This record gives sequence, structure tokens and C-alpha cells, in this order.
Amino acid sequence: MPPNSPPDIFLVSSCLVGLCTRYDGQIKPDHTCIKRLKNSIWIPICPEQLGGLPTPREAADISGGDGAQVLSGQAHVLTRSGSDITAQFIKGAEQVLNIAQSQKITAVLLKSKSPSCAVTGIVGVTAALLLKHGFDVQEY
Repeated sequence: MPPNSPPDIFLVSSCLVGLCTRYDGQIKPDHTCIKRLKNSIWIPICPEQLGGLPTPREAADISGGDGAQVLSGQAHVLTRSGSDITAQFIKGAEQVLNIAQSQKITAVLLKSKSPSCAVTGIVGVTAALLLKHGFDVQEY
């Protein structure tokens, strides 16, 4: 970082930095991600909590598509027991987008293999919304 330049600002999945926001209530920080955040400003976010879901919560998956298709109404997010929690996932994604748009975000660092945050494989709902709006989204 050049002298006198402002620090990078990241949005980061709360679970990656060791906050108790994972669906199962476990704490599993990602040390590679934490190292990436050194000397920067970072804002922890959990789209599922921002959408109104508790921790711990039942595991969920996208059914019938990916995050972009959830946003367009063509797919749904269902818990393992079959409850539809699509509305909460969309609300959480919109909340994260609002936070991202209110800051000068360098990049968004999200949790892999998550129905909210995954960037590879089945793209999550929040990741899809951020990508649609041109944010640099990376996963850990």
C-alpha cells in the first residue's frame, strides 16, 4: 500500500473471521482469509443472520438452480427438512448489497460451499447479487 493511501475495505463473511454465525453454531475461522485482511478495514457480514435467520439454524441448499435463479424467482432455498427460506436469503443478500454500496469496498470475501456465499459450484444468493452489481467477490 503506497504511503498515505487509504486502507483497503473488505466485506467478509463473519464465519471466516471466527464469529459464531455458521449454520451449525461452530467457530471455524479461515486463517488464510484472516491474513488477507491484515492492515485493512473489514466489515463482517452474515447474510443469513441479516435475513432474519437464527444461529444455529437448519442447514439449507438451493433447489432448482443457483443464486441468480433464486433472485429471479426460478429457484428456492430450502432447509434440509423442506422449509422454504428463500425470502430470508434474498433479504439478507439485499442487506449485504446495501452495506457494500454504502462503502468504498475493495472486494468481498465470502465463504465457499455456502448457499448464500459460494462463488464456485452453485453460486450463492448473496454472491450472485453482488456479482450482478459489479463487486469483486472472492471465496475462502
